[in-house]
Amino acid sequence: MGQVEPVTTTPTGEQYEIERDGTSAVVTEVGATLRAFQVDGRPCLEAFGADDLVEAGRGQVLMPFPNRVAGGRYTWDGEPQQLPITEVERGNAIHGFVRSMGWRPRSHERDRITLGLTLHPQQGYPFVLDLALTYAVSGGRLTVEHSARNVGRSAAPFGAGFHPYLTAGTPTIDSNLLQLPAASYFRTDERLIPTGKAGVDGTPLDFRRPRRIGDARLDTGFTDVQRDGDGWARVVLTADGRRVELLLGRGYEFVQVFTGDPLPPPRRRTGLAVEPYTCAADAFNNGLGLTTLAPGAETSGAWGISVG
Repeated sequence: MGQVEPVTTTPTGEQYEIERDGTSAVVTEVGATLRAFQVDGRPCLEAFGADDLVEAGRGQVLMPFPNRVAGGRYTWDGEPQQLPITEVERGNAIHGFVRSMGWRPRSHERDRITLGLTLHPQQGYPFVLDLALTYAVSGGRLTVEHSARNVGRSAAPFGAGFHPYLTAGTPTIDSNLLQLPAASYFRTDERLIPTGKAGVDGTPLDFRRPRRIGDARLDTGFTDVQRDGDGWARVVLTADGRRVELLLGRGYEFVQVFTGDPLPPPRRRTGLAVEPYTCAADAFNNGLGLTTLAPGAETSGAWGISVG
């Protein structure tokens, strides 16, 4: 028998590139992760290398639930469920299942790619979903569309989220201006589980007008977002004349903002995680924004990043 050549691959699998009008992105096979996004050669996200492991959720897809489920426990259709505890230090389940799964291309053109995955039953989530993501670029903008269809036999809870870290090109985010058009935020307990909603008016969390981030420490969920005339809500990061916008489109009524303070150097506070969510943290328990997918039903939504 002949010698078998070793098969090598990157930690995140195949790398899918898309490009148009000086705007480019790289999406990975593992997790359908947004590994990089650039406009005219300048990064708009904290990217990572093809040979690197993903850390701190960079660019990852958070399905079928974003953020945390308290204790990993919830009840659905009268049946108690226990998800794996994946945030061990706080005893929660966090950010769903699909971040480490292999997604397959369903179509790939020069400026767009659609990746798909069948999510089979998992511990604490006995449902079957057909998931699809489309990433498209043009003219300084990235648009991301998701869809989820219940291909199982019983109704399923569902929420979607994403975890990009924006950068305006500065070494840290401290000098950046943040504009966040959200009128409310979620109070949380010591495990970062929401305990109630409050208005941002008169608090240090009011970024409805552009304000320097400074030494603010955020791992905070926001809602009641104000949309512009075109239907998109815009979270804006600005520094040295560079403007990066996170766009919340249809279905995305919640956003988590994370300044990265717990991360080890050299990544501490070097980018701002602005995470678009279709539901709140712990939605499997509190129901805020949670979608119930009947058998055969489908849900979809869109978000994006724009650079000015």
